[in-house]
Amino acid sequence: MPIDDCDLDRRTFLKATGALGLVIGVSLTGAGRALSAGPAKPFEPNAFVRVAPDNTVTIIIKHHEMGQGITTGLSTLVAEEMDADWNQIRTEFAPASDTIYKNLIFGFHATGGSTSIANSFDQMRMAGATARAMLVAAAASAWGVPETAIAVANSELSAGTRRATFGQMAAAAAELTPPKDVRLKAPEQFAYIGKSLPRLDVPAKSNGTEVYTIDVQLPGLLTAVTAHPPRFGATVKSVDASAALAVKGVLKVVEIPEGVTVVATGMWPAIQGRNALRIIWDETKAETRSSADLIAEYRARLDTQGAAALDRGDVAAGLASGKTVVEAVYEFPYLAHAAMEPMNCVAWLHDGKLETWSGHQAPTMDQRNAAAAAGLSPEQVVVHTLPSGGSFGRRSTFTGDHIAEAVHIAKAMGGDAPIRLQRTREDDMRAGYYRPLYVHGMKAAVDDAGNITAWSHRIVGQSIFGSFPPFAASIKNGVDDSSVEGAANIPYAIANARVDLHTTEAGVPIHVWRSVGNSHTAYAVETMIDELAAAAGKDPVAFRLALLEDKPRHAGVLRLAAEKAGWGTSLPDGTARGVAVHESFGSYVAQVVELHLADDGAVTVDRVVIAVDCGRVVNPDIVHAQMEGAMGFGLSAALYSELTLEKGAVTQGNFDDFEVLRFPGMHKVEVHIVDSAEKPTGVGEPAVPPIGPAVANAVAALTGKRIRRLPMARADLKA
Repeated sequence: MPIDDCDLDRRTFLKATGALGLVIGVSLTGAGRALSAGPAKPFEPNAFVRVAPDNTVTIIIKHHEMGQGITTGLSTLVAEEMDADWNQIRTEFAPASDTIYKNLIFGFHATGGSTSIANSFDQMRMAGATARAMLVAAAASAWGVPETAIAVANSELSAGTRRATFGQMAAAAAELTPPKDVRLKAPEQFAYIGKSLPRLDVPAKSNGTEVYTIDVQLPGLLTAVTAHPPRFGATVKSVDASAALAVKGVLKVVEIPEGVTVVATGMWPAIQGRNALRIIWDETKAETRSSADLIAEYRARLDTQGAAALDRGDVAAGLASGKTVVEAVYEFPYLAHAAMEPMNCVAWLHDGKLETWSGHQAPTMDQRNAAAAAGLSPEQVVVHTLPSGGSFGRRSTFTGDHIAEAVHIAKAMGGDAPIRLQRTREDDMRAGYYRPLYVHGMKAAVDDAGNITAWSHRIVGQSIFGSFPPFAASIKNGVDDSSVEGAANIPYAIANARVDLHTTEAGVPIHVWRSVGNSHTAYAVETMIDELAAAAGKDPVAFRLALLEDKPRHAGVLRLAAEKAGWGTSLPDGTARGVAVHESFGSYVAQVVELHLADDGAVTVDRVVIAVDCGRVVNPDIVHAQMEGAMGFGLSAALYSELTLEKGAVTQGNFDDFEVLRFPGMHKVEVHIVDSAEKPTGVGEPAVPPIGPAVANAVAALTGKRIRRLPMARADLKA
């Protein structure tokens, strides 16, 4: 369902949210006297709101909390329309359901693509407004006054001297039929939306009471670790488990499709047991190419035309008429998601059903994968969603890899006890899913007046969506949109432009990575635009703005970032600025970087100015945090991170060799939000793409060197 339709299908909303029914009964008081009596049960006007007799308002969260603050964002929408007391808001994650709790953009129950607020903005507000309307109607009936006489503030209803809390009025409200239509607040009436309300998850995360998968406790819970094949596609040929079984605390060694698992009473004996395994792997069907082999193969594909993703004008003629032609080949490595919490899952087979506990980013997809692994129907599987310590796409794999692995272990154990699969950092780094390796070939030209006469952009890499049926259907004429997004929809006014794609095959498991295709296409586009500006002898900001006359939101963030950064003003010697602007997931972000190079050639970023247009803002503090965090995530990839294959085996294992940004490398960051009345869009990913090219453009301004391969090598940058 498109975003614009989120508030149109009210009958579907009422049908879905009414499926849970109304739970009736609680003592009511008005003007000091009892109005009715009954058992103390909560009021559930729809599938997203529950009001308890103690006045707490629980918001049912359909999206996964992985640190981005979505529990706070969605609760803000409901609390706004209910006029609820923020201090009485609680949250819990929704059960798996593709009907009631589907992502209205994806069509199934999942979180991703920076869509949570975008698809839920009207839906959650309607849920809150419906609850408020029923509470108001109940109060009006109890007190014999018109509904217009009822005032609501901070979870309290009032009319003259009469007062009742939400909890006190809940039973009467539960007896009412939900209204077919509700009126939503006008923006000028907002008390919460647009304000930096404190995050609801901060207290538990600060005092250690938040329950993650590693914290789950069940009777007889065992710990499992798996020895995965050293190369993708390899299988177990033979295993000698005798030494492992001799380790104190090791209970069993089982073979599963993912490898060989040691089940023990705790993490330490499980790891010691795994270290003692003697496994011979069958690698006849394994991927054995190195990163260098793949890059060479991909570069060779640049010599032939691929499937067209964008084709307008006459590129050949435009190149022939250009005064200056710029050519470049870009290389982007495989990247791990490297979420702070490695993958894990608790699985418990008992009483003819399966229960799982994990950071379920795609609950129904995980439910189906778990059911298949257990040999059960999805209806026999209950998934308990817990918050997770980051994801960046990793927990939404189409195979539900770590979920299925945990279930395979539980099944191999015969359901004797619940087990917790706990991967180490090395496990997930070497047996995970990755941002694909890509190679880009570009050729563009400018004429005597500095106008772009031609733009040719060729992309080579694996298809992410090709392996997932619901998304594979989106592949048209050989083009996976996730490979070319940010390139095929280039915003600049270029008359002669072509973007084409070669989709490759490799045995390396790949998946969406924060900002997906934009993570590499923006770098190629924005560094090439900068190079063309230099060839034309024009200022990089002015050059872009001239090409963005029909793109006011791109131009708006670019102007704002440049103004706040002091673009064009002098800088100390040895320091330079770079700029980039990019749209992804409906949000527009421009970044200006100030940096210098250390003596060893290391890039030292001193300041980043970010301007973002994400439509109407729900919580400015969360927008600031996501801009800062996503920028830091993208900076890690630009400066440090790289996952390489050596004869098919991943060479990195932890943060010592898969480097990420550390505290000393974090610099001054300024975030400026465009005031907008447009529909809200996402902020979890859009600040990732611009930072790499902004840094590269600053390096070029400082040294004259253009960086074609990421991450940026220090030796190549020495002045």
